[in-house]
Amino acid sequence: MTHKVCNPTRRNIIKGLGAATLLSPLCTLSAWAAKPRRIYIDGLSFLPSNIADVKASKLDGFIADISAIETIEQSDGTQNYKRTYQACINSIKQAANTVSANPDTYLQGLTGADIDKARAQQRTAVYFQIQGADCVESDGISTNGDLPLWPQLDSLHQHGLRVLQLTHHYGNRFAGGALDNDGHQGLNNPLTPAGRALVAELNRKNILIDVSHASEQTALDTIKVSQSPIVLSHGAARHFVNHARCSSDEVIRAIGDNGGVFGVFMMSFWLTNKPVPTIEDYINQLEYIAKIGGVDCVAIANDFPLRGQENLLALENNNNEGVKEYLDWWHSLQSKNVLGFDVEPKHVVIPEFNHIDRMSRIDDALKKARFKSSDRDRFMGGNWQRVMKKVLI
Repeated sequence: MTHKVCNPTRRNIIKGLGAATLLSPLCTLSAWAAKPRRIYIDGLSFLPSNIADVKASKLDGFIADISAIETIEQSDGTQNYKRTYQACINSIKQAANTVSANPDTYLQGLTGADIDKARAQQRTAVYFQIQGADCVESDGISTNGDLPLWPQLDSLHQHGLRVLQLTHHYGNRFAGGALDNDGHQGLNNPLTPAGRALVAELNRKNILIDVSHASEQTALDTIKVSQSPIVLSHGAARHFVNHARCSSDEVIRAIGDNGGVFGVFMMSFWLTNKPVPTIEDYINQLEYIAKIGGVDCVAIANDFPLRGQENLLALENNNNEGVKEYLDWWHSLQSKNVLGFDVEPKHVVIPEFNHIDRMSRIDDALKKARFKSSDRDRFMGGNWQRVMKKVLI
């Protein structure tokens, strides 16, 4: 029996993990040996300090945040992180050097086709991303009436930038931020005129636009004006956790209609408000994104290092202890009445997925939940690959 995405009986089926599958005559060892493993792509992680983590992760490709940040104390007492051009041009050069120094492991991803190339060579394609357009500091104004000039964006692109997030948590001159929502769920923080010009330039340069951390209105505005599919590389559905950092059905549906993808990440306090997070909570998120945005919208993301959240690993995934490092930040936004921060987090990770073999474990969980093989192909990497091939040309 195969899984249909909106089957209401799946929650009962998931509890019976996999015995029937193991007995199937189709699942012989020789059959699996003859079939290549499905493509695994992670929507957001980081270049690891231990190069062995890349092979151990089994990833065919991943988007790597390579940006460098400066901590900014805001006027209201909260903290933001600004990615300056100088910091980011230095960090992208360092990242490119790291990739080129490990040719047996990495292939720097410049086009969507590089995933197939890396896979054929048993390497991992890595696509450079910056989480916030603060690095584009110039005005983008032409002096002779031609197309606007974007020298800093040109430079970053030449060094390998292929995915750009419009903002991170808080708004900038291009976009509204999710945590600026001031009780209106982001509806008062649209894409700005400068943001519209930036979106047009990103389309022209074939750079993938990421609306993670953006306000709801900025995400919707970006989808309307972009000529290419956009992504929300790492997030979760507000249906489960009513929080500013999570996305409404309207945003999820618009991303699906746009031909983009929505990556569900590993930060469990944005996946469920239950006191103990489980594998099923993650599967529920994927199923819901498929229900609202379509099966071609669902993707996997991380937002932690490849091997997992390091502090939680050191604590043997003790969420009761690990969540303490987030509480000061959480309380600072609770005092500003930002949506969702009134509910104090109780955990950080789903222990089974805070692991270097995360992708295989997610794949296995989808199989045990009776998702169709074709949907697993899409979720685990096929949807990312499709969008990358469409945009990164």
